[in-house]
Amino acid sequence: MNKILLHCRPGFEKDCAAEIQALAAEAGVYGYPRLENGSGFVLFEGYGENDGEQLMQTLAFDQLIFARSWFVVTAELAQMDPEDRISAVMAAAEGLPKAGKLWVESGDGDDYRSLLSFCRKFTVPLRQALRQNGLLTKNEKDKMPRIHLFLTDSANGYLGYSRSDNGSPFYMGIERLKFPADAPSRSTLKLDEAFSVFLTPEQQEQRVRSGMRAVDLGACPGGWTYQLVRRGMFVAAVDNGAMAQSLMETGQVSHHPVDGFKFEPEKPGNHWLVCDMVEKPDRVAQLMARWMIKGWCEQAIFNLKLPMKQRYASVCDCLNQLTDILQSAGVGCELKAKHLYHDREEITVYLRRLN
Repeated sequence: MNKILLHCRPGFEKDCAAEIQALAAEAGVYGYPRLENGSGFVLFEGYGENDGEQLMQTLAFDQLIFARSWFVVTAELAQMDPEDRISAVMAAAEGLPKAGKLWVESGDGDDYRSLLSFCRKFTVPLRQALRQNGLLTKNEKDKMPRIHLFLTDSANGYLGYSRSDNGSPFYMGIERLKFPADAPSRSTLKLDEAFSVFLTPEQQEQRVRSGMRAVDLGACPGGWTYQLVRRGMFVAAVDNGAMAQSLMETGQVSHHPVDGFKFEPEKPGNHWLVCDMVEKPDRVAQLMARWMIKGWCEQAIFNLKLPMKQRYASVCDCLNQLTDILQSAGVGCELKAKHLYHDREEITVYLRRLN
């Protein structure tokens, strides 16, 4: 069990590989990544016999920025008989814990689209076999390990498991969200996903409540403001462009036609600041730090646009710069960052002031 398989957005395999290799080295686990450009997954192989399991125990999944999901590989499957793949999987199942869910997966790249259809069909007979052998509960249970079968083609793949308390709760790490017909833009799904990824349901009840005050920098036409309004917040929408009339008619939105970098709130202590401005990431990070230091907001969700190359290194530099500015000002913050499913060439960051 010296391997971990990680899902990521197709095209970001090198960034995911660089991140897991760096974090593994910090944890004292050394190895190398194997990847296929455009596939949507990375395989990290450690030199030690149990390095995969050690990484699952040592690293927190929410530390990982570019990985959507991950699991420990317990067995490699090669040249499975197309007439009896079930027997091949069951013969390799010895290292699996009893689980509450089964996920039969593949890569997310274009070359794997048809294979995912096969994965869905194969799930049913494999689920039955695992239940008959006592490796899977009769009914799905969220708070138990998950069994993963990852297929690279119909005859080859990897078998393993993930922990429910240290991984994505979604199949292949993708939460399926429905685009609201009345939302002003598709960017609304980024903020909807961010609330779900960064905050547990219990935390959302406490930190995302009706009646709160929020500021949306670069709000036009209102995709992110829409998510705040639907959660019952009162929003100061800051943008020189026009806001969707449907949002203005709610009575919950005040429009401020000002540059987001120049805007200053009339009152401090806004519950939320959100920002999806197309700007250099270090400039946005400095702006977010300013809002936290000034006490203008308690929590923030914002996007940092990524360069074309060395994306992981650039993200680390930007987040370290943000952390250093806050620490120098004596401001303690909780920080999380993720390359969300609905993100493209950006990552989304959650920041909460602690003092």
